[in-house]
Parts: sequence; structure tokens; C-alpha cells
Amino acid sequence: MSLPRTPRHRLVGGAVSLALLTALGIAVASPSGAPPVPGDERLPVSDIGPLPWPHDGQSAVELEGTGSLGERGGRRPVPIASLTKVMTAYVILKEHPLRPDEEGPLIEVDRTAAHEAGVGGESTVPVRPGERYSQRRLLELLLIPSGNNVARLLARWDSGSQAAFVAKMRRAAGRLGMEDTVYTGSSGIEPTTTSTAADQLRLTRAAMEDPVFRAVVATRETIVPGLGTITNTNPLLDTPGVLGVKTGSSTLAGGNLLWACEVRVGGTPRLLVGAVLHQRANTTPAEGLRAAVDASRGLLTSVRDRLAAAGTEGGER
Repeated sequence: MSLPRTPRHRLVGGAVSLALLTALGIAVASPSGAPPVPGDERLPVSDIGPLPWPHDGQSAVELEGTGSLGERGGRRPVPIASLTKVMTAYVILKEHPLRPDEEGPLIEVDRTAAHEAGVGGESTVPVRPGERYSQRRLLELLLIPSGNNVARLLARWDSGSQAAFVAKMRRAAGRLGMEDTVYTGSSGIEPTTTSTAADQLRLTRAAMEDPVFRAVVATRETIVPGLGTITNTNPLLDTPGVLGVKTGSSTLAGGNLLWACEVRVGGTPRLLVGAVLHQRANTTPAEGLRAAVDASRGLLTSVRDRLAAAGTEGGER
């Protein structure tokens, strides 16, 4: 079921009054089209009240089966840095699906990817020409340490060129209804790749439906032969219940974080997803990322704690 998009002025700057809607028997859906859970349109969730939205940038939170819990900061597209890699992985897995226990084809590292390693101050992975990694392993190198050179390698492997792959990214964004998003590269290094918190939640929900993507972004660290231990750039994984998703930071983009967390509503697990963008832009990437992580942790723990206080975590009212 998809409801017409709610006018933006009703959504920005506060939480949705769920109690009123559920009392009227109205199925709640997010402005990005998140459908209610089948057979459970009226979740027993009271109005959770105002959330601790960050004052900087823009942010949005949605709860599976309920929809939007609010947005803050408008919908002006901003640079998203390495959040771009979520779409890169999404397109790769749509074009080359993997089963949860499957490694996929071996992909050879070309000279371009090897040359880009450690060059230009980008986030890259030290790979050498002629090395071969499975598709699953390259997705790990893309999403866990956030390798820009791996993003471009996967784009060339899939489409022959980054330009051709970007065209696929744009088509995928169109199919998902990401009306305020423009992709200009596969890695996110380009400041011309821009999006909004609401659009990134559309993508997050879709990407988290893939079990391989879901497993990779939840991985805290993994050992790669020849490279050693690689650690996830997402410190929010230390927060109980968090399942991923992706960090992104640069001077122009500031700190950005997509996150997903499992909560329980009426005894049923639900996916809580959030996007926090453009935190502390024009400072340093590290400062921006710290702000995005802190803001995200505040939002998700606030929702989770209020659901628990309302008695919905244990399935009782």
C-alpha cells in the first residue's frame, strides 16, 4: 500500500503524532513510501514525543510498520560522501545477486585500482594488480573500510566504466523514488553526488532487504588474506541492537551516517532506520563524523527507550 506523499511542511521539525492516527484507524506510511507491516497496520505505539534532533544538517527516522517518526533540516540535497557506496553495493547485488553462503565470481584487481591505493588522501584499500578477490570480499572492502578504489573497480567490472555504472545508479535511484538525489560517481569522493536524509532512508530500507548486504554492514571486522584485519568505519556498531549501515565524511559533506537498529514493538522485531547528514560541514571529516555518530546514537536510543517505557518492547501494554 502506498499513500500520497504528505506535504513537507507537516513533516519537517517534529515527530508524527501516531496516537491520533492509530486511534482513527489510519494506516501510517512514511513520505518515502514505507508500507505498513502486512496485517499489522495499527501498531500499538503511542506518540513518542519530540526526538533529540541534531541542530546541524538534516536527519530523518523511520520505524518499520509505522513509517516516518519525523524529519529535521529540510530536504535540500547535500553532498553525502561515502554513503554513496550503499547505492554502489545495492546496484552490484541487483546485477549480480549472491546467496548468503555464496562468495561469487573472482574479480581481478586492475592497475587503476592498485595505483589509486593510498593516493590523493582518499579512503582506499591497498590492493595490487593481478590479485583476485571474490565479489563478496570486494563488497566487504567497499563497505567495511570504505575503499574508494574498490568502488571504482566494482563499477568497471560491472559496466566497463564508471560513467556507465553511474547511469545504472541513477536509474536505480529513480526506481526507488529518490527524487532529490544525483549520483556522479561510485565512491562518493565527488561533492556533486548529493542526496537528502529522506531519500537515503528509501535506499537503506531497500538495501537492508538483501541478506548479503545486511551481513556485510553488520560486520565489525574481518580478516583478509594479504591485508590482515580490516575494521568497520562505523563506531555505532558498538551500540546494542545496531545492524549497520554506513558512514561517510569529507570536509564539504561533513559527517554522515545511515544506521539501522532492531527494536521490538508489541513483541515483534521491527527495523528502525535513520539518516543523519551534513554534520559539522566545513570543519574536518573526523569532527563531522563524531557529530553524526553522536546524533545518531541519541536518536536511536531515544526511540528505543521510549518504546520500552511505553511497554511495547516486551509486547505488553
